[in-house]
Amino acid sequence: MILYPAIDLKDGQCVRLVQGEMAQATVFSDDPAAQARSFAAAGFAWIHVVDLNGAFAGRPVNGDAVDAILGAVTIPLQLGGGIRDMATIDHWLARGVARVILGTIALRNPNLVRTACRTHPGRIAVGIDARKGRVAVEGWAETSETEAPDLARSFEDAGVAAIIYTDIGRDGAMQGPNVAATAALARHITTPVIASGGVSSHADLEALKAEEAAGIDGVICGRALYDGRIEPAVALALLAA
Repeated sequence: MILYPAIDLKDGQCVRLVQGEMAQATVFSDDPAAQARSFAAAGFAWIHVVDLNGAFAGRPVNGDAVDAILGAVTIPLQLGGGIRDMATIDHWLARGVARVILGTIALRNPNLVRTACRTHPGRIAVGIDARKGRVAVEGWAETSETEAPDLARSFEDAGVAAIIYTDIGRDGAMQGPNVAATAALARHITTPVIASGGVSSHADLEALKAEEAAGIDGVICGRALYDGRIEPAVALALLAA
């Protein structure tokens, strides 16, 4: 199981939000490239990056910070936030991003996801962010009527590399992930699932690891890494066991 350290970008800085509220941003670093180097030095195999401003604007905003991260590390990077057309997908994959994450557009224009998967096999993930089980879009500012499992199942034959499932109610709240909902989603699809939202302790990682057979392939962790609740060496060893 892969542990993805998260770098959430707001105004060029590394921040963490609580339940997606931009007004509740805590700044952890003003040097995203240095933060990425720190994660690489700690032994992480991937980095998860989100352009928070881009998610609201519907277009990339923190491009300079992403470029700085790409120039700072050699480990693969997955990137989401404001990626809503083929030109932007092509741009970031050409720049060296290993995998792009399509969120809002997966609900708005599923055919784009399918086209992207055909054009870039293995390099397209779908981010499904759920509020009380329903898919939220536009930087979580809007909640649709679509149930998260239904959207996930709709891409079963598309060639999506992973479904990144976030329970918004748990995100940044340090209350633990929604293991039951994540495992239930994973069991109903064949696409690997990456868990996100609320991971706050080694015990949370153990709970997700216990459901690995359900199809949970990885877990994203942010605030708990920044504030020291999760120690990288311990966490990586636990998930590699």
